Amino acid sequence: MHQRGLAAVSLAAVTLCTAVCGGCSSSTKTTGQASSSPATTQSASSSPSASTTAGGGTSVAVASVGKFGDILVDSQGKTLYLFEKDTSTTSTCYDACATAWPPALTTGAPTAVNGADQAKLSTTTRTDGKTQIVYNGHPLYYFEGDKAKGDTNGEESSAFGAKWYVVDPAGDKVEGD
Repeated sequence: MHQRGLAAVSLAAVTLCTAVCGGCSSSTKTTGQASSSPATTQSASSSPSASTTAGGGTSVAVASVGKFGDILVDSQGKTLYLFEKDTSTTSTCYDACATAWPPALTTGAPTAVNGADQAKLSTTTRTDGKTQIVYNGHPLYYFEGDKAKGDTNGEESSAFGAKWYVVDPAGDKVEGD
């Protein structure tokens, strides 16, 4: 069952990449780490990088991931999370928090693909001047413990003063078990 879920996520990611860049073979990265690395954060640590579209915006997609069903991921299939401590579109996750939970950053307007809702996408400016993706009023993050697409190791973690959750296509938290 786990392998079938990963296969579905892999197929969705390939389809998404083909749709986004028309089958191109190059992508823009903002860090020097391999494809599982996010956009740079204000910390020196490496973090997952969301792929950007031709206009510089990051893609947010929907993928079916294990017991959670449909959740938000970036174009690489990396899981996106919300932080319950964020009670508005302004992030409260900085310093050590942003090292463990790198913000999903963009250099242009984010783009909804593969079931994500463009009307729910926006951005917020972090204190370091970088632009973080917001979905349905929630700033989005990666979890440094997720090493492969489809990983959801951060689900329901209670780090940095509140819980972290994967996000469904409506923009709501998805509670596990």
